[in-house]
Amino acid sequence: MDSAEILQQELAVEQAHVDLVYQYLDEATKSAKSVAKQGQEIFQSDRETYVREEDGTALFERDAFAFQAARRLAVLDAEHEGLVFGRLDHTDREIRYIGRIGVRDEDYEPLVIDWRARAAEPFYRATANHPMGVVRRRVLRCRNDRVVGIEDDLLDESAQDLVIIGEGALMAALKRARGHQMRDIVATIQAEQDEAIRADHKGITSISGGPGTGKSVVALHRAAYLLYSNRRRFERGGILVVGPSALFMNYIERVLPSLGEDSVTLRAVGQVAVDVLGFSSERIDPAAAAAIKGSLRMVPLLTRLISLPLVDQEADKLTVTVKGNVLSLNTPQLERIRRDVLTRTKANAGRPAAEDAIVAALAAQLPDDLEQSAETVRDLITSAAAYRMFIQSWWPDLSPTTVLARLRDPRVVGQVSEGILTPAEQRTLAESYLDEWSVADIALLDELAAQLGPIAPDEGDDSQLVFLPEGSEVSEIITMADILTDTREEPQDRQQSFAHVLVDEAQDISPMQWRMLRRRGRQASWTIVGDAAQSSWPDAAEAQKALNEVVGAAPHREFRLSTNYRSPAEVFDLAAAVIRKAYPQADLPHAVRSTGIQPELLDTDESSLESLLSGKLAELAGLVDGTVGVIVPPSRQQALAALPETPGGKTLGDRLSLVSPLGAKGLEYDAVVVVAPDDVVAESLGGERVLYVCLTRPTQRLVTVDVGSSKWRP
Repeated sequence: MDSAEILQQELAVEQAHVDLVYQYLDEATKSAKSVAKQGQEIFQSDRETYVREEDGTALFERDAFAFQAARRLAVLDAEHEGLVFGRLDHTDREIRYIGRIGVRDEDYEPLVIDWRARAAEPFYRATANHPMGVVRRRVLRCRNDRVVGIEDDLLDESAQDLVIIGEGALMAALKRARGHQMRDIVATIQAEQDEAIRADHKGITSISGGPGTGKSVVALHRAAYLLYSNRRRFERGGILVVGPSALFMNYIERVLPSLGEDSVTLRAVGQVAVDVLGFSSERIDPAAAAAIKGSLRMVPLLTRLISLPLVDQEADKLTVTVKGNVLSLNTPQLERIRRDVLTRTKANAGRPAAEDAIVAALAAQLPDDLEQSAETVRDLITSAAAYRMFIQSWWPDLSPTTVLARLRDPRVVGQVSEGILTPAEQRTLAESYLDEWSVADIALLDELAAQLGPIAPDEGDDSQLVFLPEGSEVSEIITMADILTDTREEPQDRQQSFAHVLVDEAQDISPMQWRMLRRRGRQASWTIVGDAAQSSWPDAAEAQKALNEVVGAAPHREFRLSTNYRSPAEVFDLAAAVIRKAYPQADLPHAVRSTGIQPELLDTDESSLESLLSGKLAELAGLVDGTVGVIVPPSRQQALAALPETPGGKTLGDRLSLVSPLGAKGLEYDAVVVVAPDDVVAESLGGERVLYVCLTRPTQRLVTVDVGSSKWRP
């Protein structure tokens, strides 16, 4: 029997088992639909008035049935794609199939074991030196419900009766073309990756490793594992996954659903504070402005900004007349009251205390023989028009955006940053504020929200009326969600809290952003993923100080991923030489693949740049089957924005992506063209470390295009 016949025979064997699994999956789906229907039939009512207690119980049971059935159906529907992906043949002849979720037959015998279960660990951890009772590990490649490929790893050389097919699952997977979304690696997780995925959830888990070691995808698989192993804790408390950009979050968004989990919150760092602010940002500041805004120096600066009155100093005084007595407070007296109140309470909650202090200071100026009660004196002071106008302007309700927008005024910046920022930094900060907030501003706005506190609701606000006015055209509908919802008013700026926070590309998180993240995980466990050699933040010591405040004294475990699966050795050798020169202490992984294709280092001038790029893209379209990324420094983004519409760009179509150096974080492409590497270095806070990121994005081919200079070359 030749190899083709053997392959077809093995495919038929595996297909028979997959068919059996899908048969039981279909039965489970029918059962879930039946439960959903039964739930709907539990309680029906034509009542249009109040809900009796016994009716409420029935409604709750109906909703619970419907919720659980819908949840089960969602899981079953999501798992049709590549449900079964692995098989283990043990020394005792036992066969175990591994998949995305567990499936059992009518006798409750496992047809598929969930990849996160302890029984599935040998699929990831068994090696030839430590086979864990496994003779052969087989990876099944499926398209929908059809088995289309097999890759085997033989772990026990003494087993002569087993068929071995393929070159190994990992190497086969690494050679496949890349798309615009990350694929899960659940079928090809390696032992060192599996150890990090299954680490204890308590405290802090740090996962480090160079480019291409699978840090990001390991982190996502860890999130899925945590939900599986501690579902009650993490599904109720929530898991927050934070990445460097919205582009990156779009790239990874399908990984967790493909692993059977959709109860994880994914946010780019510019989206983290959407729970408080109601908006997010993707705009990146120029390097100099980003360095200022991300620094811990902004904390005292923002505190001063809150304390700085909105009114001019000349108008910052109060005069009222009570029973013919002129009472006044000057600027120093008012400043003392403001400072005293702000040391005890947040600004938006401090107005009552400030008014009490002002009234007391004014009342103390009245003559002793004035026969008026304290309450009457207070009413006389607070009812005066001059007082009411003053207090509204002197202590207004403040929103984070209103306060931060004041930094557009160079005079305000000078007042609040004296002794904190240099004159040059003050100019940079003021000039950075445009009509649109930046990613760095989001952390500052969140800091202000925490310091200001929520705006007290207006006592005359009728937007929360329980009953609609008579004659309203809006129907009053009461659902079980309404009955069970806690309607007590929550603070407007209350940050969403999570049970676990997973931070990817953590080396790029600024100190101010760490403070923002800490507010979402005060009682959380953490997974922190990164590589110092790829950092775009220049002050590692300051970032570590902010990170230490997050870590505290919690248990801390570290995992290092040492193998670069993404980059061909030829590409990584060039990238390694660049980073060693700029950052000698870089933790460099070992690249396990070789393509025999050296990087192309091209030179051109400004006039020929676009035509050269178009020609190169047309050439790459025929050399790779997957995506092509063109990484362009910020200063050239606008000039090259039309590159996808050039002949070479049109040849690639939707396989082409034009991204910035920071936008390329965490992404990978079959081929990468890095435009003007010297400009990438000059325009990034991280310098050569950001260029190192760019050079390590391709899985097959790398092209660099120097425009007039090539200082970066090792």
